[in-house]
Order: sequence, then C-alpha cells, then structure tokens
Amino acid sequence: MRNPILAMLIAAPLAAGAPSASASQSVDATIDRAVAAWAKVATVRGTFEQTVSNSLTGSSATAHGEYTQERPNRLSIRFAAPDSGAIVSDGKAIWVYLPSSAPGQVVKRPATDRSASPIDLTGQFLDAPRTKYDISAAAPRTVDGHATRGLILVPKKGGAAPFSKATVWVDDDDSLIREFEETEPSGVTRHVHITSIQTNVPIDRTAFIFTIPKGAKVVDQTKPN
Repeated sequence: MRNPILAMLIAAPLAAGAPSASASQSVDATIDRAVAAWAKVATVRGTFEQTVSNSLTGSSATAHGEYTQERPNRLSIRFAAPDSGAIVSDGKAIWVYLPSSAPGQVVKRPATDRSASPIDLTGQFLDAPRTKYDISAAAPRTVDGHATRGLILVPKKGGAAPFSKATVWVDDDDSLIREFEETEPSGVTRHVHITSIQTNVPIDRTAFIFTIPKGAKVVDQTKPN
C-alpha cells in the first residue's frame, strides 16, 4: 500500500511501515538547508495573511499585516484594520495588543517568555529542531509560484512549544519558510502565509516601539506576583 504523501516526495513507492532511508534523507536535507539559511538572516521585513480557525466553535477569521524583525530579540507584528492589533518585542519586553480577542487590554510579558507568542515568527521552528520536535514529511505544495517541501513538527514529550503540531513549507530555492500551520492544544488552528519577505535589509528601530493605546489597561506580567 502506497503512502500518498511520501510518494510525492520520492520516486520509489513505499510499503506501509517505517519510512525508507530516502524519505529520511529528504526530511533531513530539508531541515539542514532551512536551518543553515535562517542562520544567515539578521533582519527580516515582510507581509502575511493569517487565518485562525476554532474547531470547537466552527468560527474562522482572516487578518493581514506586516512584520519586521531584527534577530535575536526584536520583532514587530502589526495587523491591518479593522483589527489594528500588534505584537511587539522591543528587546526588553513583549507587548501583546489584540483588540479583537481582548478589547482595551495590553499584556506586557518578559522578553524571555516565548511560550505564547514567539518573537521569531518562523525561526521558532528552526531553533534546534531535532532536539525539540519529532519531524516527518508532509506533502509539498506551490506557494506563490515557489516550489516547497513540507515538514510536520510534533513537540517532543516535555517540550514547551505553544502548539501540539505544526506543518511548515520550506522554499526549494532560498530555503525560507513560506507558509506554516500550527494546531494548538485548545484545538485552534493558525495558518500563516508569508505573502512577501525580504531578508538582511536595513531596519528602522522605531518599528520596535510600542505605544499603549489611549484608555487601554496594561496587564504587567513582568512583575512578580
């Protein structure tokens, strides 16, 4: 019996059971080149489309925005109207303002807290991936004209990832992640399509300044209880 997913990745048909050496090599090669490519990136600027679906309520919402990143600890994700929310790491704290889900509230978290909103949008999948995840092949796809290879990442037992499963698609040419999907333990699925990306470009540091909206309440999680 053929596995339709792996059959798309390698020429030889596979019998049910353990993956072949060719399949493992394909996964390993994709991981290695993605990690190597990301290691050369210092700054990123791009745009994205995000769709969040809740299997329990049957609801789904799509938002667009832009992001700016200066590794290792500065990130600005700003959603377009009507949401107009933001997730900003200024190097000292992470500011989370999502008025569509928490109107009038800003959460301030320690910059070291990566549990809920990682400050490395796609790099979260590429930081010691073999140590953190069990990795297997997913079906390839074409993203905006770019041929990509798919990887399924499942956090190892005891890990602290904010998702129970993630699928990422790595560009065959530049080895950057073009699309990813996370399934959270709550059943919420977050699908992010990187619609444009520029790496190692000049960045204006003002992008990482967060201004508290007028009247918003700040929930400061940086202070001990």
